[in-house]
Amino acid sequence: MATTEGKDIMRNSIPTDIAGRCATAHSQAPARRMMRRGLGGLLASVSFLWAAALPGSALAQSGATPVASAQSVTLRWAAQNDILTLDPHSQNHSTTSAILMHAYEGLVRYDADRKIEPALATKWTYLSPTQVRFDLRRNVRFHDGTPFTADDVVFSFNRIRQPQGTMGIYVTGIAEIRRVDSHTVDFIMSAPNPLLLRNIVDFRIMSKAWAEKNKSTDVQNYKAKEENFASRNVMGTGPYMITGWVPDQRITMKIHSNWWDKHTSNVTDVIYTPIKSDPTRVAALIAGDVDLLTDLPTQDVARLRQDPKLKVVDGPEVRTIFIALDQHSNELKYSDVKGKNPFKDKRVREALSIAIDREAIRRTIMRGLSIPAAIMVPPGVEGWSAELDAVARPDVERGKRLLAEAGYPNGFEFQLNCSNNRYVNDEEICQALLPMWARIGMKVRLVAEPFAQHSVRFQNFDTSAYMLGWGVATFDAQYTLQSIVRTRTTGADGNFNFARVSDPAVDQLVDAMKTEMDAAKRLAMMRDALKRTRDEHLLLPLHHQMRPWAMKPGVNTLHRSDDRPEARFTSVR
Repeated sequence: MATTEGKDIMRNSIPTDIAGRCATAHSQAPARRMMRRGLGGLLASVSFLWAAALPGSALAQSGATPVASAQSVTLRWAAQNDILTLDPHSQNHSTTSAILMHAYEGLVRYDADRKIEPALATKWTYLSPTQVRFDLRRNVRFHDGTPFTADDVVFSFNRIRQPQGTMGIYVTGIAEIRRVDSHTVDFIMSAPNPLLLRNIVDFRIMSKAWAEKNKSTDVQNYKAKEENFASRNVMGTGPYMITGWVPDQRITMKIHSNWWDKHTSNVTDVIYTPIKSDPTRVAALIAGDVDLLTDLPTQDVARLRQDPKLKVVDGPEVRTIFIALDQHSNELKYSDVKGKNPFKDKRVREALSIAIDREAIRRTIMRGLSIPAAIMVPPGVEGWSAELDAVARPDVERGKRLLAEAGYPNGFEFQLNCSNNRYVNDEEICQALLPMWARIGMKVRLVAEPFAQHSVRFQNFDTSAYMLGWGVATFDAQYTLQSIVRTRTTGADGNFNFARVSDPAVDQLVDAMKTEMDAAKRLAMMRDALKRTRDEHLLLPLHHQMRPWAMKPGVNTLHRSDDRPEARFTSVR
């Protein structure tokens, strides 16, 4: 019987040459006063009283005592895009997770050094290779004051597995969670699970009583544009209470003074503001209207480094930007090819890939803040290797020959769907792809729209090709391969594979790595699957994002390669 208290059995280390956190102050031109007055007035108007008025919010329902206003320290954080929902089991979307992790907690969490440590569980014991007992933390209360128990864990497990959500990957391999007593649960695995602890970091616990009271036992069906109480309100145990959300305008949080852990941050309030416009976002930072900006336009990074009133913290992001092609439909949507789907032909997919000049995108659009990609995971993720990720030079003539061999000597038409407010320069990247593909005869129509609409479109299979960025929450390649490359099922396998890629060789490797406890054998399986995905051009990776953050000199925070700032690791002076 093996007992683990706060130790990660699969610790991952990011290469030191790209993972160092550094903060250097630099210079910038004077701020535009109009922007100071405009956005500053907007942010100043956000008050605690407004936030607490949200029906069913944590503050409206709880006896939690807010910190006195004289002690209040507000972190004003801005980025490009908004969350999709407040339902923690609905959408596997990084910004949504980054916000909700302040209010909803898992049984384990990452510490400041990215190691697994106890959270709502204090201890885990392997009773057998397929049965793990978790001792739950006692005297923990939800934001409304109700106690946290084993019933909430069992309820949340059954809820997150509902097929209308996209979060099932975080409980993959868990067949059942059994209640032993009020503060003990057993995880019953279908097979040994090498990634159990890293997966369940994002298995967030919701109050069973609150969900039942508010008719939210079912996960929101986001792609059907459904709303429920849990998609607009929050009831967790975490260090902050989400007190308000006005879509596309602001999210407000207040410190949970009765949190079970010790607050080490001095941040009592958080205001998150999504600002789609690059110039407006940067102007807000320069004018002092926001304290932390985690979406820096690439064209502004160099000058922000020169501003003595700011500091820029550099670091990689474990996210790969790629194009997914519909390889399932018998007839390709939004195309002039009728009666068949050219993307089912490997030659067509390869032609599209080798027509892309990834280095030109890095140099001109990303201003050097990207790493051209050949595989679907970035440096810092277990399974990545420099050899596998070596990018071939573009070859237009070979692309034309491949299309001719496939029966399309003049190319064909299709539609590319992209977001315009989610990833760094997402719309500009898609615009750059059109002339690159035109050189091999392809005629591509671009549809760019906000991610909330873009996501609904591809989740309903209403695309012929679409852009997506995939961050690796577990820092392990299985997460990517199982989510977006493995054949889609009704469970965790392929649960974000909306291109409906299907390759039996990849499936076999993914299924084997899910239960392989020998680290060397498992690493070989992941690399074989990544190579197969690359060589068959099942997806078209473009680049791995770099992610500098900018902030006032008085802000100290940990740069996170998963692009999830945490207020509990932040101070403002």
